[in-house]
Amino acid sequence: MSEIKKLDLRSMDIIREQKEKLRQLFPEVLTEKKIDFEKLKLALGEAIEVGKERYGMTWPGKADCFKIIQSSSIGMLKPCREESVHFDTTENLFIEGDNLEVLKLLQKSYYGKVKMIYIDPPYNTGNDFIYPDDYKENLKTYLQYTGQVDGQGKKFSTNTDTEGRFHSKWLNMMYPRLFLAKNLLSEDGIIFISIDDNEVDNLRKILNEIFGEENFFAQIIVQSNKRGQTYKQISKTHEYIIVYTENIETELNELEKNTRNSDLNLQDDIGPFSIRELRNRNPKFGKFNRPNLFYQIYIDPKKPDKNGFCPISLTKDDKFFIEVLPLNSAGNESCWRWGTKLLKENINLNTLKSNIVAKAKRNGNFNIYEKYRKTTYKPKSIWDETGVITEQGTIELGKLGLSKYFDFPKPTYLIKKMLQIGTKEDSIVLDFFAGSCTTAHAIMDLNSQDGGSRKFICIQLPEFCGEGSAACKEGLKTIAEIGKERIRRVIKNIEKETDETLFNNKKIDLGFKVFKLDKSNFKIWDSEKLSLDKKSLEKQLELHIDHINYKASQGDILYEILLKAGFELTTKIEKIELAGKAVYSIEGGVMLICLEKELTKEVMKAMAEKQPSRVICLDQGFANNDQLKTNAVQIMKSKGVDDFRTV
Repeated sequence: MSEIKKLDLRSMDIIREQKEKLRQLFPEVLTEKKIDFEKLKLALGEAIEVGKERYGMTWPGKADCFKIIQSSSIGMLKPCREESVHFDTTENLFIEGDNLEVLKLLQKSYYGKVKMIYIDPPYNTGNDFIYPDDYKENLKTYLQYTGQVDGQGKKFSTNTDTEGRFHSKWLNMMYPRLFLAKNLLSEDGIIFISIDDNEVDNLRKILNEIFGEENFFAQIIVQSNKRGQTYKQISKTHEYIIVYTENIETELNELEKNTRNSDLNLQDDIGPFSIRELRNRNPKFGKFNRPNLFYQIYIDPKKPDKNGFCPISLTKDDKFFIEVLPLNSAGNESCWRWGTKLLKENINLNTLKSNIVAKAKRNGNFNIYEKYRKTTYKPKSIWDETGVITEQGTIELGKLGLSKYFDFPKPTYLIKKMLQIGTKEDSIVLDFFAGSCTTAHAIMDLNSQDGGSRKFICIQLPEFCGEGSAACKEGLKTIAEIGKERIRRVIKNIEKETDETLFNNKKIDLGFKVFKLDKSNFKIWDSEKLSLDKKSLEKQLELHIDHINYKASQGDILYEILLKAGFELTTKIEKIELAGKAVYSIEGGVMLICLEKELTKEVMKAMAEKQPSRVICLDQGFANNDQLKTNAVQIMKSKGVDDFRTV
């Protein structure tokens, strides 16, 4: 009998992916799928450092970070329609769960697809973050923490500044999350991380290791408050945003000038402009080494415009008779910034190109200017606008009626500035320390302003607010619930303010799908935890006779299969009927999923006739009917469906 392949229900195998990257670079070092380190040394030549002492960063627990990264997740993301807005049409995601487990589950479906990551992680100021103590049972710890399963002794721990390994615990929390997040970035992806003085040095070091030192882009200083921490000797008024890119050749967007920072202070019939002298002011450049940039320009002094600028020419005649040469301040020969070819293309053109004009100086001589009309500017490394101050974030939450529930939220202006620099109009943006969901707020606002279709993935642990907290009294028991409520209120406000959800006839996505981390709907065979005694083996076999959780709905199973088959959670799904059975058509028929528990030859034929790239069915649907299984394999092959799997 031809065997049907099983769908792998674990998250992406990181070790296999790392080996594949190595194989692509150095195919000669892999022998029977094993790495030959001697061959690798030869391939790298003198780049191998064999001594005991070498530059690098280490800390207690670093080795366990790699075990965490390499261990697969067997969890799933459970769809929650009742907490979502426009579940079936939106492409925005809010995922409630431990971000480490969620990042693992997203690896297959979102690998290399995220354009921008922004996170505002715990600053490690003492007792400000929680994490699972046991990396081997991270999912189980999370389920016990959230009360989804019973158990004792499995708690999420805080990190106080009295701990002996204060910095190490923070690094152990951050390192695997950043490593997994990097996998999700696209080739031109960029990550922004908010941080303060407590861990900025350590953060830079682990980012250098994960992203490569050459991919460090900037350390931006952000004025987070006006008064500062006045109880210290020097009043601290700033934080940082650390910026790394997936690729050093990544090009960032420039920012649009506004009334506050625009240098376009003159106006003509075309529009606003500023002027830049055409003479090259660099004393190193002149006729002696740039002869092609030394030439005469002639001026018509009789026809100045309303701003006093006169037309110019490269040829002398009755109109253009005043000669100007590029001379430096000492009267010595210098040169122009442009050659004659570029100058000819821009002389007195009534277009949006830069015009070259002349203007008389007080002494009667003339300067030659370029009319400069650029409306964008490169971001600077110090951000001190009013909009970036943390207090603005509190004011924004106040307008939504949520300020008393969450402390020190980032302002949307700050996130929008990063979005303008680091995204395209249809980019996916990830925030896996979502907090009150400022990122989601900023994306929806920006999309409503410029017609973009940026999509967010926000991940937040359902950290308890505390029994006596204002949020808990109002029914918002966790930070995740505060975040979801904020997004709902933002949607209502945008709908109210715009009175519609269209921008230039383009519909704005004002919705979000909610998913919650949970254990898999399937009992996954784990040979590592299997005891060798007969009773244990018999128990495992009994559990796998019916390996599907009886409480699981078809929707739960569908989304687990979708994610673990490598499809995004926002993939288009259509429920159709074939041969009397319900079938889910994925992305217009690219994949078909049938979750019926009684399959027939007719439905197998009907699915094969549609010639999808992949078909997935429940193994339970064959009900130990080996003949139907054999026929199903042959039916699929006959129609060119080579990827036929069961789960």
